Amino acid sequence: MTNRPPGGGVMLLEMLNILENFELSNYEHNSPAYIALVSEAMKRATIDKDKRVGDPRFVDVPLSKLTGKEHAANLANEIRRGERATVRRLPPADAVPRDTTHISVVDSDGNCVAMTHSLGMPAGVITPGLVFMYNGCMGVFDPPPGRAVSIAPGKSRFSAICPTIMFEDDTPALVLGAPGGTQIVMGVLQTILNTVDFGMSVTEAVSAPRFSSTGNAIDVSNRIPRSVTRTLEADGRNVIRNP
Repeated sequence: MTNRPPGGGVMLLEMLNILENFELSNYEHNSPAYIALVSEAMKRATIDKDKRVGDPRFVDVPLSKLTGKEHAANLANEIRRGERATVRRLPPADAVPRDTTHISVVDSDGNCVAMTHSLGMPAGVITPGLVFMYNGCMGVFDPPPGRAVSIAPGKSRFSAICPTIMFEDDTPALVLGAPGGTQIVMGVLQTILNTVDFGMSVTEAVSAPRFSSTGNAIDVSNRIPRSVTRTLEADGRNVIRNP
């Protein structure tokens, strides 16, 4: 294991493993039932990340469990029973940073690269004589001590970036990634679901309205109809609209 915390790929694998326990193609895309289901998977992966994923020099990260089928099946059973996860974290106080760039490239020989470059929340500080800006992302750490992502000297932080190459019969079938801070993993997840479970083209999958639940609220794109969000709210779910 490297000295960097496992990134958003852990959350992505956990959510995919949870959702493979459901026949998603039987759901109407972005219907209230579909959004409620996927949001519960998002919340559970967020809870596991907050509790268990940190710098491996400081925290014993149970990667095999978090990315395993058994743990995912147990979480899927919770969702089937109608249990709603509670994410014990403060809501983000700032807008999602806009300082991340992702590029996906495939050449004529089939070689492919997915690369995400991020300054996180840039500090605006450059040492004279150097050409890079320092990261100012200490706000991503958990302030209370004794937790997986608590602040500590020399400790690396979790990053949501998850450049992804999906294979089918040993052949790259999808090359993707995203900017968007904490929304990166959720965007990549929905692009995969849109192509695999709903048969969308890549353009359709990326362009489709998205939603996210990295807290107890469901944050939806304004392009998701209000009739959908009214149904979710009538079911007792907190919905936030986001342009």
